[in-house]
Amino acid sequence: MPEETAAAAPATHAFQAEVSQVLHLVIHSLYSHKEIFLRELVSNASDALDKLRFRALTEPDLFEGDTTLAIRIRADRDRGTLTIEDTGAGMTEEELVSDLGTVARSGSKAFLEQLAQRGQKDARLIGQFGVGFYSAYLVADRVEVVSRAAGAGQVAHVWVSEAKDTFTVAPAERTARGTEITLHLREDQKEFLDEWRLRDLVKRYSDYVSHPIQLLVRKGSKGSKGSKGSDGTEASGAEAVAEYETINRASALWQRPKGEITEEQYSEFYRHLAHAPEGEAPIARAHFKVEGTQEFAGLIYVPRDKPFELRIGMKHRGVRLYVKRVLVMEDCEELVPEWLRFIVGVIDSDDLPLNVSRDVLQQSPAVRTIKKQLVKHVLDALEALASERPDDYAVAWKAFGPLLKQGVASDFEYKDRLAKLLRYETTAGEGNVSLADYVKRMKEGQDAIYYAIGESRRALEGAPHLEGLRKRGYEVLLMTDPIDEWATESLRTFEGKNLVSAMRADLKIDATDEEKTARIADTEALGPLFARIRAVLGDRITEVRPSDRLTDSPACLVLASGGPHGYVERLLREAGRDVPKSSRILELNPEHPIVRSLKTLAERGERDAAHVADWIEVLYDQALVAEGAPIEDPNGFARRITALLAQVSQASAGTA
Repeated sequence: MPEETAAAAPATHAFQAEVSQVLHLVIHSLYSHKEIFLRELVSNASDALDKLRFRALTEPDLFEGDTTLAIRIRADRDRGTLTIEDTGAGMTEEELVSDLGTVARSGSKAFLEQLAQRGQKDARLIGQFGVGFYSAYLVADRVEVVSRAAGAGQVAHVWVSEAKDTFTVAPAERTARGTEITLHLREDQKEFLDEWRLRDLVKRYSDYVSHPIQLLVRKGSKGSKGSKGSDGTEASGAEAVAEYETINRASALWQRPKGEITEEQYSEFYRHLAHAPEGEAPIARAHFKVEGTQEFAGLIYVPRDKPFELRIGMKHRGVRLYVKRVLVMEDCEELVPEWLRFIVGVIDSDDLPLNVSRDVLQQSPAVRTIKKQLVKHVLDALEALASERPDDYAVAWKAFGPLLKQGVASDFEYKDRLAKLLRYETTAGEGNVSLADYVKRMKEGQDAIYYAIGESRRALEGAPHLEGLRKRGYEVLLMTDPIDEWATESLRTFEGKNLVSAMRADLKIDATDEEKTARIADTEALGPLFARIRAVLGDRITEVRPSDRLTDSPACLVLASGGPHGYVERLLREAGRDVPKSSRILELNPEHPIVRSLKTLAERGERDAAHVADWIEVLYDQALVAEGAPIEDPNGFARRITALLAQVSQASAGTA
């Protein structure tokens, strides 16, 4: 490695607090597979080459007369060092300080603290938070980085640290653009100086990298563990001259025929894109090539679990856009609907311009075509997964179901296909079912798909709104995700069957002539009680009526308009949303003893007016709880319940 110049003393800098945490975790906690460091450093080098190639489209002088784009690896057993060098964009002094001294991604500190508390060994951390470089300290106790930014007039600097609290930066000697990272390996990590080991790791982790990865080897003595010259170009003693040999295929995986790609190669490329740990595989993939008026290839993966970025609200890496094998955009949102933001992969177009911008993408007919094909192939893969491997689809649904529901709610073009992928728990038992399965087992005479929305399965199973449906043997979908509110409103029908909420006023339950006659009689008989209830509750309700959905409970509130269900309305208010209060209808069960007693009390006139008002308030508050809405006056509710319990207690004591 070039010696530091004597022109200026090294400047010492303190690591950002999050970096110190990363380094501590890397050294003491993370990674059971230390070999992953090479993948991360090679990936960073590849990104630097892509960056230069893209910038050179408009700034060709950055090549400085040398268009070579390569990654070079050399081991020096005498010095105990491993060097990874690239001829990419390089870094300025300021970039060395900022890029290697801080963790720029928001949310990393909180996640690091959680990870440290759990003592979890999780390779996902590296790379996902922009800290892949620090994986070097898995195997090294000292790291030196010499870099010179591309462009005339740029000078080199060296960054040095032993993974403690500080690092130094000083001027250095390097005439070529690019970056050279030298790892001083710990004694127990010298295996990574062996040529066969390095070949194996590059083939396993980085064979798909589209730039040549060159390993310094001895001509005629491959696999030798003898010493190499300190300049990295010539063997010591009487050994033959060393030369660089390309050890990866350096071809885009997504451009290869499917028959030439192994499952392990597919999986390793996924791990590269998603920065996933060793051994993790995607749950589904779509590899396609479209030819004709437009030509493009794609390789898209569905992860097995939600990426960390999405869990903590960070921007997901998503789908990379290549144009003629040149990476032009890391996260191309224009190609991916919002509801598919969990996928990772690449799209490579032969038709888009290399200097494509987001403005161009938003207006491009070619992009619309690519997007349609991408969505089609992802949905094809999910449908095949649901049909052929239902247990695996259940895993994917648990991770990404809310996002697919978002697609139903927001994307009219795909809502019918997405509807077939929906899964819900039901009153029929444990486990999720599809809408198609629900329709197949509908009872004779049932003409609608019934559902209820609430906080949990347990809360919904006990909801009074379901009593009449349960009595008739009708299965009810139990929806506990807030997005279900909008998904069902958007979908409305499935296979000719209307989706009907058991909690809305327009629920129609088939009734016999006798039941219809009884309801008319109940309305007349309960007229005075209904008038008293309206007087007590005022504009909190729009109507009082006898119920044909209640069999065991005395009362329930149902939605009189198109507003959100009580549970969803509560969540929106808690999130600070200004949500108009939905109008409610109070339904009473005429056969319930409480309603009968309340009717009797109301008929006794003013002497029991206070008791009647308390009972009405209690019934109303209980109905709010049952629908998942907050009680408007919890203290008042508690006082009334206490008073009523005291009355019951006194009555019982008097009887005794």
